Amino acid sequence: MNITHILEDSFAYTKDAVWGKWTKWLLLIVFCIIFPLFMGYIAEILRAKKPAPELENWGKLFIDGLKMFAVLIVYSIPVIIIALISGIAIFALSSMLWTYATAGFIFLAAVGIIVSLFANIGIIRLVRTEKIVEAFNFKEINERIARIGWLNYILAMIILFAVLFVIQTIIASIPAIGGIINFVLTPLYGIFFARYLCLVHDSPEIQA
Repeated sequence: MNITHILEDSFAYTKDAVWGKWTKWLLLIVFCIIFPLFMGYIAEILRAKKPAPELENWGKLFIDGLKMFAVLIVYSIPVIIIALISGIAIFALSSMLWTYATAGFIFLAAVGIIVSLFANIGIIRLVRTEKIVEAFNFKEINERIARIGWLNYILAMIILFAVLFVIQTIIASIPAIGGIINFVLTPLYGIFFARYLCLVHDSPEIQA
């Protein structure tokens, strides 16, 4: 997996998607508020469409976005359950509060990371097959991750989140307007994330 190429492609893809297309950019900001529409647009990108798709067939975008949202809710259930159990245990065993809080946080974070790794690939299976059940085809998801390489996949996601974190943090530090700029750039962050994830998912075929 060539992370440098994936980053360069994702930046170029994001730029081409909106640069000079101010009406499209403005609509994508609105889509971020009506989030199923934006998630539906992300689904189009995850289908490996290049160049970036235009804002067409809003009804389908909305439905696709709702499907993605529903799948993500299901994936979040284990994390929510563990968080609740950990919280109850911490309060019940208040004499060892900090010990249990630390252990609970570490365990919760580990589960959250594992779930997110499976959810990312599951979402791509959903949008490419148009079948919700495929989002939970754990055998195929695990096989895809194995083809990418677990270490490659984890490293790629760490780099992705690090890049986004650094960019957003720098922009947020701009006095008075940093938060506004980050909000305006929200569609770009989403497009970049989706294109990057798409390339990571398809990296075994790209390398072949």
